[in-house]
Amino acid sequence: MSDPRLVPGDSGLPPGVAGTVVTVGTFDGVHRGHIDVLGRLVSRAREAGLPSLLLSFEPHPLEVVNPGAAPQLLTMTEEKLEVLAETGIDYFALLPFTHDLAAYGAEDFVDIILRGRFRMRELLIGYDHGFGHRRAGNVTVLKALGEARGFAVDVVDAVSLHDGQHVSSTSIRRAVAGGDLDRAAEGLGRPYSVSGRVVHGHARGRELGFATLNLSSPSPRKLLPPEGVYAVRAQTPIGEFGGMLNLGARPTFGESDRTIEAHLFDTSGDFYGHQVRIDFVAFLRDTKRFDSAADLAVQLGKDRVNALRALTRALTPITDADNLKGYMGTAYSTPSVA
Repeated sequence: MSDPRLVPGDSGLPPGVAGTVVTVGTFDGVHRGHIDVLGRLVSRAREAGLPSLLLSFEPHPLEVVNPGAAPQLLTMTEEKLEVLAETGIDYFALLPFTHDLAAYGAEDFVDIILRGRFRMRELLIGYDHGFGHRRAGNVTVLKALGEARGFAVDVVDAVSLHDGQHVSSTSIRRAVAGGDLDRAAEGLGRPYSVSGRVVHGHARGRELGFATLNLSSPSPRKLLPPEGVYAVRAQTPIGEFGGMLNLGARPTFGESDRTIEAHLFDTSGDFYGHQVRIDFVAFLRDTKRFDSAADLAVQLGKDRVNALRALTRALTPITDADNLKGYMGTAYSTPSVA
């Protein structure tokens, strides 16, 4: 699928677009519930012969109205765009969230922003949606506005996990922060990930026989799982590779700075300067201090074996490696046990 066209949120659609089918929200994580809404959005837009549009906000509204309660984010804008590219939506608009916008009532938001700026003909919302001042624009209010102003409102039901809990960005954040990667992946419909540019490190891993790629530090707004060693998959410019990753300090070398460094299997590429996405597959162990670099190297050998086992368990058994796909549709390199 093609990437959605980015639309400036403060200026609206390009000329010639007669109308749109719209959904609105932060869509942090672009989780399974969001994917359900976006799938319905694309379907309804095609039936109506109109383009589909997701209107979101930057920064997260709570960063403006209640900074102390603002959550760390599951997806930064670039990560969100990567997932949205798989949904088939036509337009993605980022609306600058300000105190002035926060003061809009539901009617003003509908009339000035949705209908005026983005020419909305139909609105799709989740079952618990609300926008406008104090989230007053709930399902009941929006349906009444739709009847009065002549636009349809379609409400999408919740998506539930295996235990019946509704999928939400809040519950997924809780799972990630607590290190429950399986539950986070169930809610997201894919592994939790972090993306960054590969930068030069201290080459300590190479000296130990486990060369690593080091990711640039993510924004403080990005939520990361607890510090430790993980089995991971890395999406690189030349394909997807299994590996193991250290998230946190390097106490054996007396370094307390938090780093993200991964040793990838079956590739010698260094990828300096390139963007790489790391998918967290399984937690292996806590970060710990070893008495010597040699002791650390022995543990890294054990970590490699455990990471390979975790990656194997996480994969759907397919005998033809050429048909083994990563979650974004790229070929996955099955690691060899050597």
